[in-house]
Amino acid sequence: MFFSRKPAALPSAEEALPGRTDEVQLSNKHCVNGNTLTAPFPEGLEVAYFGLGCFWGAERRFWEQAGVFTTAVGYAGGHTMNASYREVCSGMTGHTEAVLVVYDPQTTSYANLLTLFFESHDPTQGMAQGNDKGSQYRSAIYTTSEQQMAAATEALKQYEKKLSAAGFGPITTELKPIDHFYYAEEDHQQYLAKNPHGYCGLKGTGVSCA
Repeated sequence: MFFSRKPAALPSAEEALPGRTDEVQLSNKHCVNGNTLTAPFPEGLEVAYFGLGCFWGAERRFWEQAGVFTTAVGYAGGHTMNASYREVCSGMTGHTEAVLVVYDPQTTSYANLLTLFFESHDPTQGMAQGNDKGSQYRSAIYTTSEQQMAAATEALKQYEKKLSAAGFGPITTELKPIDHFYYAEEDHQQYLAKNPHGYCGLKGTGVSCA
């Protein structure tokens, strides 16, 4: 019963599960392109973080993009150190399911990643994405620089206007600098490459973010 709990509000740092100091052990090899999952990454690459519902399908959207060096799934935006998937699904870590995206800015751009992010899900749903309910499915952009923050802020503002014109409510995407990204367990990394018929509930609004 405890781990099926999905509170509507995020827990405070005092209420959140304590977690652990031990980090998850990974093979550190992307099973699709063979690149590394953890830093250090090759010079000149940049890192972005997005949450757009269940991270299985979200990660695939990004690894398919030209200019993306590697992707990994994990947990961000909350309090619990090195949380497990089961703990995150309890709603008592404060984390959302997130995707780390390492990309080459000479081949693609942060703006392109923002467009993919917004068009791949419905950013107006609050603590849910489609039939997936819970704070771990909330929409989020976690930035790594002032430039990313400015670009994401402007993209959100402009896309919200388009969504409003199409009859959608306000965007609920959480936007803040990245605090910490905790890698998810090995079996969740590139899940849909390992399980081609696995679950993917991603569905956009049909409204262009170009």
